[in-house]
Amino acid sequence: MKVDVVLGLQWGDEGKGKIVDVLAQQYPVIARFQGGPNAGHSLHFDDKKYVLHTIPSGVFRKNSINIIGNGVVIDPITFMHECLMLEDAGVPVRERIFISKKAHLILPTHRIIDAASENAKGANKIGSTLKGIGPAYMDKTGRNGLRTGDLLAPDFEDRHSALKQKHISFLKQFDYQYNPRENETEWMEAAQYMKGFKFIDGEYAVNQYLQESKRILAEGAQGSLLDVDFGSYPFVTSSNTICAGACIGLGVAPSSIGKVSGIFKAYCTRVGSGPFPTELHDGTGDLLRKMGAEFGATTGRPRRTGWLDLVALKYAVMINGVDNLIMMKADVLDTFETIKIATHYKVDGIISETVPYDTYASIEPVYKEFKGWKRDLTKVKKEEDLPFEFMSYVRFIEKEVGVPVSIISLGPDREQTIIR
Repeated sequence: MKVDVVLGLQWGDEGKGKIVDVLAQQYPVIARFQGGPNAGHSLHFDDKKYVLHTIPSGVFRKNSINIIGNGVVIDPITFMHECLMLEDAGVPVRERIFISKKAHLILPTHRIIDAASENAKGANKIGSTLKGIGPAYMDKTGRNGLRTGDLLAPDFEDRHSALKQKHISFLKQFDYQYNPRENETEWMEAAQYMKGFKFIDGEYAVNQYLQESKRILAEGAQGSLLDVDFGSYPFVTSSNTICAGACIGLGVAPSSIGKVSGIFKAYCTRVGSGPFPTELHDGTGDLLRKMGAEFGATTGRPRRTGWLDLVALKYAVMINGVDNLIMMKADVLDTFETIKIATHYKVDGIISETVPYDTYASIEPVYKEFKGWKRDLTKVKKEEDLPFEFMSYVRFIEKEVGVPVSIISLGPDREQTIIR
């Protein structure tokens, strides 16, 4: 048995939550392998909307095992609030959620450092969600961090105090006003709440499930183009969002990776700063934002919008080894007369099919135009009922990228999904 992986191929916000929820019925084990509460995975069903930040998106499925892997960073406050929301919805969270002891903790002072650092950058802000993600990963790689398993240590409060004092010393370099005791009482209460969950040796658990032939779906957060190594650096997140991150974030061998499913929107969005070659700064971009309700599930910030970028999509498919594509939010394009896809870049006047190393390179997209289908796709239930113009759009993407589109999402509800 292998670990199948589902992840985003753009700059995040592709709709991973819905797809994991749809696929979860086929997998008894769902495992998040990186990221933290900067993620916002939205799920819609039974006329209700739920947004998950830390908890795997399979949690609503009965008898599911949902693992928060060692590659995730956890804010106990966010985790507790999320669990209480799920409990109110009747979800038995303590039965379904398991937490790796090696997952690192986000302290209140991590969030303060995040805000102070972003404030100091001025006009060069990277667009952080200010959730403390980056500073928590800095402590992890700097070998200073606190891990979930440390909550069980008899001297945990001493360890917490020591790390907090390091943070206070670090903050002296910034001209930033803050309260060092901000949210500390609630954080300690939330940490105590977390101790009511089952802490596991995640790498042993996942590999044991594989030996027992249990199907496992690894769920990524953010998107491939935000990967700390292969994204649009420095405008990236602080973890490896690509398929290889699943091995590190769960403790499985590369040979244990099975099918890789890549999720992309039928257009592009981005939150925060950084390059976005196909971004639209006109009424078309505004219409995309309006029709797609493009506002961050975590931050509420309006997303930048633009046409689909095949150069970036091919790059993401390459570095992830994607086997099949999942197209999201195709219905958002229902009203457009003309739809465009960027097939090449013109970089400093030279036609290119590759993503440039230089984040600040001057990029002009080269577009191919398609006739819009001008039809409401949200009511379509079968592939054969999809308009010719829409399928021409899909087949062009498949031909150019060299990977089939296996699932098409035509609305936010789990029922508005066509599996080809």
